[in-house]
Amino acid sequence: MINRNASQIWEAILGELEIRVTRPSFETWLKGTIGISFVDSTLSVRTASTFAAEMLGDRMYSLIAEAAARVIKNPVTVTFQVVPTDSSLLQPITDQGVSPEQMIDRTTRSPIVLGSKMDIGFTFDNFVVGSNNALAHAAAGAVCDQPGRSYNPLFIYSESGLGKTHLLQAIGHNIKKKGGTLLYASTEQFTNEYIGAIRNRTTDEFRNKYRSVDLLLLDDIQFIIGKEQTQEGFFHTFNSLHMEKKQIVITCDRPAKMLNSLTDRIRTRLEGGLVVDIQPPDLETRVAILESKASKHGVKVPSDVLFLIAEISPSNVRELEGNLNRVIAYSQLTQIPITLEIVNRALPVNITNNAVFPITEKSIINTVCKYFRTEPKLLLSPKRDKKTSLARHITMYLLRLEMNKQFAEIGRIFGGRDHTTVIHACNRISSLIKSDDALRSDVKNILANIQD
Repeated sequence: MINRNASQIWEAILGELEIRVTRPSFETWLKGTIGISFVDSTLSVRTASTFAAEMLGDRMYSLIAEAAARVIKNPVTVTFQVVPTDSSLLQPITDQGVSPEQMIDRTTRSPIVLGSKMDIGFTFDNFVVGSNNALAHAAAGAVCDQPGRSYNPLFIYSESGLGKTHLLQAIGHNIKKKGGTLLYASTEQFTNEYIGAIRNRTTDEFRNKYRSVDLLLLDDIQFIIGKEQTQEGFFHTFNSLHMEKKQIVITCDRPAKMLNSLTDRIRTRLEGGLVVDIQPPDLETRVAILESKASKHGVKVPSDVLFLIAEISPSNVRELEGNLNRVIAYSQLTQIPITLEIVNRALPVNITNNAVFPITEKSIINTVCKYFRTEPKLLLSPKRDKKTSLARHITMYLLRLEMNKQFAEIGRIFGGRDHTTVIHACNRISSLIKSDDALRSDVKNILANIQD
């Protein structure tokens, strides 16, 4: 049974949101959601899918919380959960006789409600194991087999782009499949929520959120450095989970012993579990990674091409994937099979020093604007005429293709546009270049003329 008061409150909040978000975003994520419970300043909302729940709880949460506070006239916590749309099936079979309020209390421990969205592709099946990451991979597997008992905490460190976040989330997906409750968050999110809890006097809710899970996954702990108040909150969260034998997994860009600005009591606790590193992949591992990525694209790439891309992309996995994406896209644009010659065209490479020609956000925007005879400020503006929209969509597509930027990051570049808008633009261009010869020629010419 749905709480009528909660339903009416959520309808009012939807009214606020409808005028503040784009129509596609509202139709995709918010339409059809229903308020089902309002208890102790926590409003629980039913969504149609896990993906929608994760999207609302992560990407759109701050906007929703602001709208809720305006309607209710007080700070409110909004949680999202997936419940069948048939009101007779509001409770799972295993929860017969449990009230909606009790069910919501239990689902606040669900990864659907808590933390940031995890990438569905970051699983153990998709993680390529080599000599550079074998120990970290084995440790992650051991944690999944005996959470809270083997290697607690597990501390994984590496330079950017080598797979530590992939491994962190793979642990989360594994534990989630086994029915465990977890929370995945960046240190920035942890910091913002902790400070907000102090400011809004909701520290009890914060403690319950972070201490009531079986597994805490915290990404990029180095950003806690210099934030004394956050360190205090992390220390007590860590202690509470550790004493209850709850598993903690943390990533960082450096070894724990090099976090000199952390208090000794935190650093020693991080060093008290298992500390493992991930090194840059060797050539054979880079080729294996490329094979895996190409297979996901459904594209057959000759081995000599894979080796060439691996040789000119030695630094990290993101660079590997970005270069492979560019080669595949170039092949699709020109409708020419992937060969060594295509690699040399798609990746302007100085083979003697293994350096890829630098491409920047600025160079992409400027080249597109020059090609379409428009100004960068127009691409970033709300202007929606045909020429400006096409130039904007191509720029978004190239930022994704050339620099492997996240959709949300591209949205921020374009004046804070929603990431779903960016996804739509990239998918549109990717689809059109397969059938539109003129557009394919435009994108090909822009690629050929990108300059720093």
